[in-house]
Amino acid sequence: MSEAVGLVPALKSLDGEAPSGLLDTVNFFLKKARADKLDESVLVEALATPDVNNQARVRFQLLISRWDADSSSSWATKTTAHSADRRLSIYDLLEIGDDSRERLDEVYPRDPGAIVIEGGDGDWDPWYDAGRQSERDFYWNAYSGLLAKSGWNAQALGRLDTATTSVVRRLADPTWSDRYQSKGLVVGYVQSGKTANFTGVLAKAVDAGYRLIIVLTGTVEILRRQTQRRLDMELVGVENILGGIDEADATKVAETDYHQDQDWLDGKFLRHNVPIWTLDDAPTIRRLSTYSGDYKRLKQGLAALDFRAGHELADKQRPLYDPVNLFRSDVRLAIVKKNSTVLKRLVDDLGEIHAELGEIPTLIIDDEADQASVNTKKQRNPTAEEKERTAVNRRIADLLKVLKRAQYVGYTATPFANVFVDPDDSEDIFPKDFIVTLDRPHGYMGASDFHDLDVDFGGEPKTIHNSNEKAFVRDLTSTSADKRVAELQEAIDAFVLTGTIKLYRREPCGEPFRHHTMLVHESVKMADHAALADEIRELWKQAGYDTTVGLQRLQRLFETDVQPVTAALHGRATRTADAVGDPAPAMLPTPQTFEELTAGGWIGKALDLIDAGTSPVIVVNGAAEKDYEQDALDFQTANVWKILVGGAKLSRGFTVEGLTISYYTRRTQQADTLMQMGRWFGFRRGYRDLVRLYIGRNVPGPRTQTIDLYEAFEAVVRDEEDFRAELARYAALNEETGQPQVRPEDVPPMVFQQLPWLKPTASNKMYNAELTTQGVGGQLQDFPRQAEREQGQHNDKHFELVQPLLDRLEDRGQFEYVDPTSNQVRTYDARYGIVDAKVLLEAISGFKWTPNYKFSPHLKFMASAIAEGTLTDFAVLVPTLTGAPEHRIGNRKELFSILKRARRGGGRGGFSGSSFRQRAAVETIAGKRVGSPLTLDTTGGPVAQALHTATRGGLLLTFALDAENPDVKPQDLQQTQDIPSADIASLFSYALPYLSAPSGRIGFKTRKSGAGAIIDRSDL
Repeated sequence: MSEAVGLVPALKSLDGEAPSGLLDTVNFFLKKARADKLDESVLVEALATPDVNNQARVRFQLLISRWDADSSSSWATKTTAHSADRRLSIYDLLEIGDDSRERLDEVYPRDPGAIVIEGGDGDWDPWYDAGRQSERDFYWNAYSGLLAKSGWNAQALGRLDTATTSVVRRLADPTWSDRYQSKGLVVGYVQSGKTANFTGVLAKAVDAGYRLIIVLTGTVEILRRQTQRRLDMELVGVENILGGIDEADATKVAETDYHQDQDWLDGKFLRHNVPIWTLDDAPTIRRLSTYSGDYKRLKQGLAALDFRAGHELADKQRPLYDPVNLFRSDVRLAIVKKNSTVLKRLVDDLGEIHAELGEIPTLIIDDEADQASVNTKKQRNPTAEEKERTAVNRRIADLLKVLKRAQYVGYTATPFANVFVDPDDSEDIFPKDFIVTLDRPHGYMGASDFHDLDVDFGGEPKTIHNSNEKAFVRDLTSTSADKRVAELQEAIDAFVLTGTIKLYRREPCGEPFRHHTMLVHESVKMADHAALADEIRELWKQAGYDTTVGLQRLQRLFETDVQPVTAALHGRATRTADAVGDPAPAMLPTPQTFEELTAGGWIGKALDLIDAGTSPVIVVNGAAEKDYEQDALDFQTANVWKILVGGAKLSRGFTVEGLTISYYTRRTQQADTLMQMGRWFGFRRGYRDLVRLYIGRNVPGPRTQTIDLYEAFEAVVRDEEDFRAELARYAALNEETGQPQVRPEDVPPMVFQQLPWLKPTASNKMYNAELTTQGVGGQLQDFPRQAEREQGQHNDKHFELVQPLLDRLEDRGQFEYVDPTSNQVRTYDARYGIVDAKVLLEAISGFKWTPNYKFSPHLKFMASAIAEGTLTDFAVLVPTLTGAPEHRIGNRKELFSILKRARRGGGRGGFSGSSFRQRAAVETIAGKRVGSPLTLDTTGGPVAQALHTATRGGLLLTFALDAENPDVKPQDLQQTQDIPSADIASLFSYALPYLSAPSGRIGFKTRKSGAGAIIDRSDL
């Protein structure tokens, strides 16, 4: 469309500037192409194009994302970053009308932004502002452009831009004359694109002036190579890799890393399309490590590392960090294993160069920062592995000691070992300056896709239509050798069948599906891996996929599992195309009958791919590096359709490409290790409906107990989600002092451990701070972690404690909520009454909790809010629920709705949480704020609105059947039957008044430095 001509240059002109009249700017750039001026409606529709990769849409997304996130520009200081007020301010400055604002909000929804916990006093120099970002952005533009070509759409790129900026702006300005080292931690999700984030951080850091880049990868070469290739492909680029070699010189090109790499041959490596060494505003990147080799002593080649060798500096009388020298110097990039010998080579070479090390702006990225980097030297009898970890930590400390301008940023999905590091150990890697938690990316298939977290089934059974567990998880429950073999055979059948469907989808989806893999993880022992691989090879020989028996197995699995699950996912209304262009399941071509697969020869084609080579199985383990150099597991040069058998080497960092079927029965006693084994998490473009997790439900555990690994994963996931939620609650600055409410050193007590047998981390040096008080206003919080039933004595006690609350239920009313499935307002009845806050505090102070849960900080916060006068009373609601049986409890004369709230399994303790149906009323009573400007949330209905006062909280009180026989349901009881209070759990949730803590409040006891003790959650 002609009006789009010049739109991109107009938007580019706003890069690095404050928002200003958008229509005037566009018309200025369009004046040579059009005689008449563009009107606002046409402009907005051009920006709202459904083409998610349209250059104007991408450019505007980056602009509005940066404006949303800006916290340093003068125009932005009157509003909070990422808030609705900020977006309104942007539209005002852009001079956009109301109708256009609604349209743009639909296409460019606000990104909530990363959660950031600031160190120090929160007063740091915001040097990396919009102007600095746009001043030099060669590598960032190249990287983001490559991502756009590979399928990332505008929103995904905007989120990445914002997230990477939130990290870079907390580093030191590389041009500062004062030396400053910052240390930070970035927390993502397992297999969620952390590499994409730190690649973006590196691109921006190089543009900003960082000249020595050290990337620490995992402890094995297979992971280092994967990281080297990824950065070479997406950041370094062809020109830097060739280093001046003419591509027409085939002999010399053949000496480079990737001359046989399929993506190199297909032109998928980044091309800058210009000799970089001729540019004034972009540095050349010199690689100090390659795909084929880790960092080696440079010896006579030390000049490659030395900034003062040759004529690189414009003015040798000035330091390297002086802008005169800095922006014409080259970048050195080393991608290094976390191995003490390798790191010592780098430290030794740095000690021999002529350049003053204190002059070099350095960025150290530590991938999988909780592995090997953390110091464990206090253990009395360390194993060889632990000695190596101590040695690695020493080498990292050496780098930080000699490189005075080094910035350290750790990346991990499991941060507990890092936050438990002693912050007073100046040589260690405690993230003293910041902790950034990344949002869950679109298109990511994570733990919540395999579990039904906080799903209210309303008494309905779980099915593939409403449950992620039923859709994607297959139970391994074998108690005999024969049944175990049958379960393993079914998983292998699923591997063959899903590979067949991938081939069926290849052409219509436009996806090559180069890799199709199955992961089998039963043990950490290498001898077990060899035996298991032999067993799988034997099963493969006997599978009979070319016989009637084998085909019948595949057909039965297709008709009972694959086909109905895919159809069910097609019917889920919430499944839509995600932010990286992954098609919704409804868009994925799927055969309607098994005969389509056999008639098209798809099964045979899949078997040929899996059978290619010497074996369908690859063992991935071994202490020697050569064990990882198997041609069959080369995702770069070959199509890998294999069953991978391994242990620890496949459980951390390394991306298993094309992973579709996981067979998992290995137990561990560390929560972070358990999460890192979740290789089934990740991006499954074009085949997420085919993913299956076969997982042990009764794995032998400590002593004589058995472990349900699926429930253990769910417990760890909830722990991590709770941890992230706590960080989000208290990340905002204190409204009165302007200082951070929570600093990195305050974070460890927020790590909650639900399973007594599962430690947060294996680190032996956990920080010993103590959480003392916490609360947040206007938000409902569940407190379901009640003590085990035992003989019912806790239930008896709890029901006795709530008698003063029940005595004050003098009214009945109708309350409202919005049904999320239909968006319709629905109602329920409840008895309610007003209870003095002190009475309620006394009641809930007597509740008994699971031994690993701490309720006292909530009690202390309530007491302080009462003393301050921001909490005076509670409106207590006891719902009367349709369909729930009503009975008398204990000696009470009135009838109560009796619910079925399952006790949580897997050793987690307590019950499932409250229903969404009752939450709205409680939050309305407590004064929850929504919208912009912030207004009272009224979704709880008129009665709830009438109950609201500035100092009133809302409490939801329900009663659940908790009989000695857990299989008894409320519907099984006789209608007139009175229920003893020993068989009833009194469950409560509350929302404190918004006034008492608008942005949340949290407090800690002063820690003792150097105590080195693991936190015992039961004593806090």
